Amino acid sequence: MTDSHIGTIGWRDLTVDNADEVRDFYSKVVGWTHEAVCMGDYDDYSMVASNGETVAGVCHARGGNAGLPAQWLMYVTVADLDASLVESEANGGRVVSGPHTMGSDRYCVIADPAGASIALYQKGG
Repeated sequence: MTDSHIGTIGWRDLTVDNADEVRDFYSKVVGWTHEAVCMGDYDDYSMVASNGETVAGVCHARGGNAGLPAQWLMYVTVADLDASLVESEANGGRVVSGPHTMGSDRYCVIADPAGASIALYQKGG
């Protein structure tokens, strides 16, 4: 995550079945290079801008990302993931995937009342 301030977009990624092809697409179209991120038996990718800044991820639709829609997904930092999930469901949203853990961090993907997906991310201890 690039920003840990509550309510800000700390990350964005794209989860697709054909991550290698899509990684190469963005390399050619916008000039991003990539760095492999080992996921065990396969690699996802951090996409890097020409200034060296890691700007996004391109991920395989496997593991914790299985079943996610093929769209650019923003991760918004929240103070309390569980409380945010309660508020989401109380206000017409629904959980699409998760909650999941990533080290001591937690995240999930929700859909808002219009059906648009966004990820919620809570920084761990």
